[in-house]
Amino acid sequence: MSEERLPEDARAEYTDALPEYAERVLDVAEMIPPGRVMTYGDVAEWLEEGGPRQVGRVMALYGGAVPWWRVVRADGVLLPGHEQEAMAQYRAEGTPLKEASRAAEGHLPRVDMRRARWDGGERAKGHT
Repeated sequence: MSEERLPEDARAEYTDALPEYAERVLDVAEMIPPGRVMTYGDVAEWLEEGGPRQVGRVMALYGGAVPWWRVVRADGVLLPGHEQEAMAQYRAEGTPLKEASRAAEGHLPRVDMRRARWDGGERAKGHT
């Protein structure tokens, strides 16, 4: 459940109880510039802790209050169940996309990982 979906009076208590690892993952998600992405594995590698599944779990539980669409699968496939919202964000931010082939399920584009992937760059220097 994301923080956005919590009742207003429960948000403060919920965020106070946020595990330290989750806070760190969400901090990284917030640092990713508009139009760029990191994979779940990239975030774990940048933090030097956990792995793609742990990052994915954090994003699933707590990611609603950060730009969750910027943390993606390594193959660039859009998050199932959130494709339309993600597409709207990608288009608004100018995120590079690859058009889907006719054989692709749902004919949805995917993130062009070669062009959109962000490595943590200069903005992230010194942030751990």
